[in-house]
Amino acid sequence: MASIHITDLEAAINFWREKTPSPDGVTLSPPLRALAEVYALMVFYRHDEAAEKGFPAKAWDAWLAWYNTTPDTPCIAICSTSQGDPECKGCGRSFDEVQRWTEMSPGEKRATWRRITVLDSAWRFNRYAERAPDQTLRASDAAMPT
Repeated sequence: MASIHITDLEAAINFWREKTPSPDGVTLSPPLRALAEVYALMVFYRHDEAAEKGFPAKAWDAWLAWYNTTPDTPCIAICSTSQGDPECKGCGRSFDEVQRWTEMSPGEKRATWRRITVLDSAWRFNRYAERAPDQTLRASDAAMPT
């Protein structure tokens, strides 16, 4: 079952904080409030992931609005899985992830993005980074809401 990682929830919170700033410094917009409630529960229970299935509807809609602003695929058009590599040297995805990408849920896609970002070994992060400018959320960039 796919899950939403807390760093993605933090990124969505920051997206909504910028998009709908508080008029008085206290009031939260409805999407931000929905995400903040999930975030607070995750922090309280010390969970770093929340199941995609069963995510509260308003929070899911707010998270999806942020998700839809992120790049859909880590592909940089240098695919070594077609040459038989188990993991693509260009994007870092496994052969299975490349094949199933269009069928994967948003949570599954974000889990893949998170894994390849943390590994930081794919060419998209070094050798051909110019092919993917501003498309990668590094672990340090997603630390805490600002």
